[in-house]
Amino acid sequence: MDLTDARILVTGGAGFVGSQLVDRLLADGNEVVVVDDLSNGRAEWVPADADLFEADLTDPAAVNEVVDADLDLVFHFAARKDPNDDDPRGQFAENTTMTHRLLEACRDAGVEGFAFASSSTVYGEAPRPTPEDFAPLEPISVYGASKLGEEGLVSTYAHSHGLTAWTFRFANVVGPRLRGAVIPDFVEKLRANPDALTILGDGRQEKSYLHVEDCVDAMCHVIETAGADAAEEGDAAAEGAMYTYNLGTRTTTSVDRIADIVSDVLDLDPDYEYTGGDRGWTGDVPRMRLSIEKLAAIGWEPALESDAAVRRAAEELAAEIDGE
Repeated sequence: MDLTDARILVTGGAGFVGSQLVDRLLADGNEVVVVDDLSNGRAEWVPADADLFEADLTDPAAVNEVVDADLDLVFHFAARKDPNDDDPRGQFAENTTMTHRLLEACRDAGVEGFAFASSSTVYGEAPRPTPEDFAPLEPISVYGASKLGEEGLVSTYAHSHGLTAWTFRFANVVGPRLRGAVIPDFVEKLRANPDALTILGDGRQEKSYLHVEDCVDAMCHVIETAGADAAEEGDAAAEGAMYTYNLGTRTTTSVDRIADIVSDVLDLDPDYEYTGGDRGWTGDVPRMRLSIEKLAAIGWEPALESDAAVRRAAEELAAEIDGE
């Protein structure tokens, strides 16, 4: 699918990844509509060139207002993301309801493309590096379970209702505008107390970190590339297909290493204090690395590996948080 001169809806487009995707789509000459309830995002992160609708996507009237026949593609980022959500049933219901209503509206309006932001959490505690065809998928958090349920809905509408869908299973995405995650958490803690840093778990948790610029570039590359050969050959499977890709890096970074990098960026040498245990919270997957060989096979590699992505994000977030 050509991502130039298209009309695109981005749900959650005032949030961390969504807003930076909007920047990219506008720069590439697309018309962009953003819908966000601003619970996680900020209106000031939405460029003036994009139309912003503040709405709750669990409301069918709101969904029908923003999804119309003039859309070429929907990027769906909106979600309740907190892994420690004190209403897990509500989190699961809200996330799956939003996705189902968007898919129904796309079918009714004849929208051809749907791109879904999923997560590495659908794999649970899987062998590493984890490929897209790993099974069985056994998430260990309600958030991961909701993402897996949403993937099932996307697959249904792709295979039964002619939608072309792209599902992206994110590693840990980092960069400016990120909040509620380990790097901004460390920056804020060290600004409050430069001498000590509390680390959740034992600090040995080790995961893949992908810079948001690489994440946005990878999504655009996949949408413009995956299935293109089939479409050019007139293959009927090119319409009503689902393409699933991991987005990550080949390397990982431990939580202790992140603490070292953030401390170095802030020119500090704090003592580390640990809450204990092998994971930071209930449902935390302590070790994660996704296989990106499928992504590499269509010509994309990350510009920054995990440690470099963490350092750049720490520099960006330190400047951003200090400026607030």
